[in-house]
Amino acid sequence: MVVTNQLQEDTTVHWHGLIIPGPADGGPHQLIRPGSTWRPRLKVKQPAATLMYHSHVHGSTAEQVYAGLAGVLLVADDAERALGLPSEYGLDDLPLVLQDRIFDQGRLVYPNNHMAMMLGVRGDTILVNGTVQPVARVPGRLVRLRLVNASNARIYDLSFTDERSFHWIASDGGLLERPVELRSLRLAPGERAELLVDFSDGRAVTLETEPDGNHPMMGMMGMMQGAADSSRRHTVLRFVPASRGNAAQRPVPDRLVAIEHVDAASAVRRRRLVLTMGMGMRGRGRGSMGGGMMGGGMMGGGMMGGGMMGGEMGGRMGDMMAHGIDGRAFDMNRVDQRVRLGDVETWEVSGEMMAHPIHVHGVQFEVLSRGGRRPDVRDQGLRDTVLVQEPVELLVRFTQPTLDHPFMYHCHILEHEDNGMMGQFAVV
Repeated sequence: MVVTNQLQEDTTVHWHGLIIPGPADGGPHQLIRPGSTWRPRLKVKQPAATLMYHSHVHGSTAEQVYAGLAGVLLVADDAERALGLPSEYGLDDLPLVLQDRIFDQGRLVYPNNHMAMMLGVRGDTILVNGTVQPVARVPGRLVRLRLVNASNARIYDLSFTDERSFHWIASDGGLLERPVELRSLRLAPGERAELLVDFSDGRAVTLETEPDGNHPMMGMMGMMQGAADSSRRHTVLRFVPASRGNAAQRPVPDRLVAIEHVDAASAVRRRRLVLTMGMGMRGRGRGSMGGGMMGGGMMGGGMMGGGMMGGEMGGRMGDMMAHGIDGRAFDMNRVDQRVRLGDVETWEVSGEMMAHPIHVHGVQFEVLSRGGRRPDVRDQGLRDTVLVQEPVELLVRFTQPTLDHPFMYHCHILEHEDNGMMGQFAVV
């Protein structure tokens, strides 16, 4: 890959979900300076899947992704092709990048304030592939939707307005063993999912999302521009099918692919991680939130002007809202975990105050349990990102060396990540 930075600031490109060694991963240690070019070699040795790539500069990830530095990377293989799934790109095989944004008279606005840092940025406008009020004209047959949640913080709870069912066929790491029939699908930041939807009835239908209730301060959300509508459903994408014609309807396969499951008994170590939103000092990255609670205003001028809780009180609140893992904020110079190459481990991860999507670089894992019980239906398949609040057990196999470039594990609410909710591990 050849990546040239034409920005006036540092950036990186992280290949989210690609299982590659540390030097090619594109985390915060692999900065691309303005005017420089990065040429990593990516040896793809994993099953077909829908992956992401995005900026991962510590302290600036949230703002750079919000401004547009995210995309989709598709991996194909012979096993997937043999299934005869819809595969005509842009016709019956649609990558759909979901993002929410705030605009002021057509100008993209990033809300740089304490509330955004604490809860993550949520916008009042939903975009799909960068398009406002999008319409997809699809054939009147089975269509494959590759959903990518590239929002900074919003969790989507997706369903169709006519309550039609669909088949979930792939998670972050690729195809499931069998299709799962659903009527709704939750998708957290950083997660991907592939669906098969039957449009052979020829009826137009809209994909919608339920309100995102993932915040511990419902009553205060109205103070944040773009979040006052958090109690209503949002339109995501309208589908307008063409007539079916004479084409034979393609059936949903009964089986998809065989997944090589790791034996949980082979785990050599157990680690416990807590994504924390506790008291203490926090570091201030380039996107730090100054002034009062709404300090500097939502648009650099002043929805709240000097701040509803302005000045000194707002500054103290900023120091109190420390994000971290196990109570420690991210430190580029500290390796938090050390793992042996080839080992299998059990990681138990939980989150404070709200649900957090945990993403682990350089690995795929399986969910063993959720809250001490069996995993949810949506926990199956190979994952690299999963939503946690109650303790969730992950069975992780480490197949890639870090080679002096540590891998990250972090909350994929990007404002949380930038403000310290991230750790790093070495695989040796």
